[in-house]
Amino acid sequence: MRGVALADIIARYDCTPTVAASQEPIGDRKDHDIVSFEYACRGLDGLLKDGVLTAVVVSEWDDLKGTYLASLDTHRAPGGFAVGQLVEGTASILMDEGKTVGVEASGKTVFKFASGTLAAIAGRTAKFKTKPTGFGKFQLEFTD
Repeated sequence: MRGVALADIIARYDCTPTVAASQEPIGDRKDHDIVSFEYACRGLDGLLKDGVLTAVVVSEWDDLKGTYLASLDTHRAPGGFAVGQLVEGTASILMDEGKTVGVEASGKTVFKFASGTLAAIAGRTAKFKTKPTGFGKFQLEFTD
């Protein structure tokens, strides 16, 4: 990290969608959709503790499995700013007794820009994963 050692966790966030997901059927087969949504998060741990994240995500879904097509996120921390861009990612809808209980996702993002207190992550690729934490809410974690 260009002379700065970071813990494994770059950031852990609590997140909530800010706009209802838009689901567009592609029409070539059943349960094949493009989904987009926006969300906002507050930082719990890591370099981005007490920071905020805003993001937009677009994904392709075949029934309960999704593949991320695009995602862009902005991270604001005390004294720092960063922009992340999706490299790759997949997601799965979690079901319990026939009902959707959330989505788990994982993949990689690259910090295309970072400054101030976040300068050490500029140009770095990080792993991300999500897990549901309640109705419509999820936790997002970036690791080195």
